[in-house]
Amino acid sequence: MAQKMQPTDAKGFFLTQFVPYQITAWTKNEDKSVTASTSGMMTGYYEPLLYGSRTKKKPYTVPLHGTPDDLITVDLGELYPQIKGLRLRGRVEGQRLVPYGSRADLTKQKGLDQWAIAWVEDPVSAFFLQVQGSGRIVLPDGSYMRVGYANTNGHPYKAIGRWLIDKGYLTADQLSMQSIRAWAEQNPKRVAELLNQNPSYIFFTERQAKAFDEGPIGAQGVPLTPLGSIAVDRRYYQLGWPMIVDVNQDNPEMRFTRAVVAQDTGGAIKGPIRFDFFWGFGEQAGELAGRQKSDVKAWVMLPVGMKIPN
Repeated sequence: MAQKMQPTDAKGFFLTQFVPYQITAWTKNEDKSVTASTSGMMTGYYEPLLYGSRTKKKPYTVPLHGTPDDLITVDLGELYPQIKGLRLRGRVEGQRLVPYGSRADLTKQKGLDQWAIAWVEDPVSAFFLQVQGSGRIVLPDGSYMRVGYANTNGHPYKAIGRWLIDKGYLTADQLSMQSIRAWAEQNPKRVAELLNQNPSYIFFTERQAKAFDEGPIGAQGVPLTPLGSIAVDRRYYQLGWPMIVDVNQDNPEMRFTRAVVAQDTGGAIKGPIRFDFFWGFGEQAGELAGRQKSDVKAWVMLPVGMKIPN
């Protein structure tokens, strides 16, 4: 009978069987020179808790949509391996595949509500649920409904915080998920304008879990581990790779070095040193995730003898 591995055994396994390689980002400048950097950015995400219903009834009037039947996904990597991971989304119009509607377009379409799988009470909470990618909904009878990412409209993610900064409503130092919520509460008539700055729109599916404390399912198809899973850009990393991240942030102060696993992806996660750190479930995790915008250095752990990927 196999013996259960102890924590010290796991540490010894990685120390003897893996080699850490520090990640470097290379940038081409206008004068054709190249700049190397070992520092990037890490934000945080979490699994939020919302209140809602499976049917539309007050105060639950904001829909969470499942994937519409007319959304077409084309995996370009099947035809062109050099662009593996790149997908197009659209709808068929005559004999053409045209872009799917933006957030502003979709929120005006009453017919889209036939695909609603749940209804919540707050458009800002629904928006941040889309940003996080998964969450839990407390239903009127006290039971929980889990929802997770199913698909996207294919439009690029744009941070609504940038719009608030550009308009002078918040400074870069003030920006956080909490400050965005506060601005929305103070400007209820402009919430739609704010949210529509991000044309990306996420469609959900209902998820099942074996236990209440099991994390949401990430892009790797396994439950995420609080403080142990990160989202990465799949152009640079394979899901399942173990990594080490060294995080530094002054305001608010946040410093830690941890072993993590690349288990998820995200619309805003673009670049070789751009990560999203999974804090877990609930309000406290949300507080930490909403305030994280850290400098980060990272190392990927590759098996001894493995050729370093280009």
